[in-house]
Amino acid sequence: MVRLVRDAIDLGALQGVAPADGALALFVGVVRNENKGRSVQHLEYEAYEEMALPLMQEIEAETRRRWPVTDVRIVHRLGRLGIGEPSVAVAVASPHRAEAFAACRFAIDTLKAKVPIWKKEFYADGASWLEGPVQPAERQDPKPR
Repeated sequence: MVRLVRDAIDLGALQGVAPADGALALFVGVVRNENKGRSVQHLEYEAYEEMALPLMQEIEAETRRRWPVTDVRIVHRLGRLGIGEPSVAVAVASPHRAEAFAACRFAIDTLKAKVPIWKKEFYADGASWLEGPVQPAERQDPKPR
């Protein structure tokens, strides 16, 4: 399962396991209230969806090829998110924990490095697009960070 959603991520839907599974590794990224000394009020995520979904599906397939896992689920939220809200979740089920942990880490790290999803942080005194994969020139801040 690979999804981009605009509503809250259903963490319960990510926690299913098969009878052969002995492990479920679940990573949930949440919006924090501070970044590099600045107080964050909220975030907005945008994606190039036509490109993001196929890349997320490739990550799911590659994860399945590399590790003996029974399920891989990747969900990323788009739109406005408040402090403490889940922004991304990766769940990997496997017969053994070592493979589940390794596969989950690979999936989230690869998603963050390759998938065209951009994050904009909002502060009391302005906003800033944060660095991400293949950030279009029109999304980059004109001011240095």
